[in-house]
Amino acid sequence: MSPPRPAARIRVVTLNALSPQYADGPRRREAIRAELRRLDPDVVALQEVVRDEVPDLVPGHHLAPHPAVADDGSTAVLASRWPFTRVHRLDLDVTPRAREFPWGGAVVAELDAPGLGPLVVAHHKPCYQLNFERERELQAVATAELVERVLAERPAHAVLLGDLDATPDAACIRFLTGRQSLEGVSVSYHDAWETAHPGEPGHTFTPANPLVAAGDMPLVRPRRIDYVLVRGTSHGPTLRVDACELAFTDGLGGSPPSDHLGLVADLALPDRPPGTFGAGFAG
Repeated sequence: MSPPRPAARIRVVTLNALSPQYADGPRRREAIRAELRRLDPDVVALQEVVRDEVPDLVPGHHLAPHPAVADDGSTAVLASRWPFTRVHRLDLDVTPRAREFPWGGAVVAELDAPGLGPLVVAHHKPCYQLNFERERELQAVATAELVERVLAERPAHAVLLGDLDATPDAACIRFLTGRQSLEGVSVSYHDAWETAHPGEPGHTFTPANPLVAAGDMPLVRPRRIDYVLVRGTSHGPTLRVDACELAFTDGLGGSPPSDHLGLVADLALPDRPPGTFGAGFAG
């Protein structure tokens, strides 16, 4: 267990863990469990897990499962060190074609983070299919609108995270990061990786990973498709990104324990809220 973090800071982690039915799942799960223990996150978004295994991966955390489960048991689960005060679940079957992905969906959970205050966490899992960007656009809008409805009832900091299955230049990510509108809607989230590592690729799904090379997408180019996004107001993000790093990069004799790399981000209250001026400049 790592030393306690300052009260006004939280650590969040996202990982697509690759279903345990593939590639020696028990051995991979042990490596994932060990890395989660080392990272000691406050909030964890896990994708492609089986619900029954999650309490063992993040013991002591409160769980908010996603609404849909595939026939093989694959689903997504949001976990928090602190209890959820409310959990909202969203079906993302936005088109008939979207139903081809059986465990897509979103969870938008409210909690009170000690020292940080009210916090809304959106765990978003859209369609993965490379040619389904239209569905991902509609799904991003649906989740963002749900977050806005929740925040209208109770103002809070907000974070959206997960395996979003789209690169930063895709319309759904451009929408979430305030670079374009979709369906007459616009929002502004700030990409933690981009904030901490401007200009660096940060690929989380790449054929250089043996589990990608051996999987069903061996010819895809390296992609950054996993994110931690911090919601902003008109004047910028309400939480400061103190760090954001790739995680789960080894554990199996130097190889990652999943076909995705994960992300770990430390988020903190800023010295002053966006939209306010400091004490001034004496030059």
